[in-house]
Amino acid sequence: MMSHLAEHRKARGLTQAQLAEAVGVSRKTVNTVENRVFVPSTLLALKLARELGVTVEDIFVLEEADCA
Repeated sequence: MMSHLAEHRKARGLTQAQLAEAVGVSRKTVNTVENRVFVPSTLLALKLARELGVTVEDIFVLEEADCA
């Protein structure tokens, strides 16, 4: 899964820590999602999208390998 979280976060002028606080997770969690180490739960993905004012699909995109 490809993540555009960092681009959307930066476009909103937020640090990882600010976004993390807004959605109730640690900065490290945001970092691991941005670096594709951790796949967020549906609930976290929805919270991130809401906070950034975009859709979940704007942030997370399935890659061909994810569909096999």
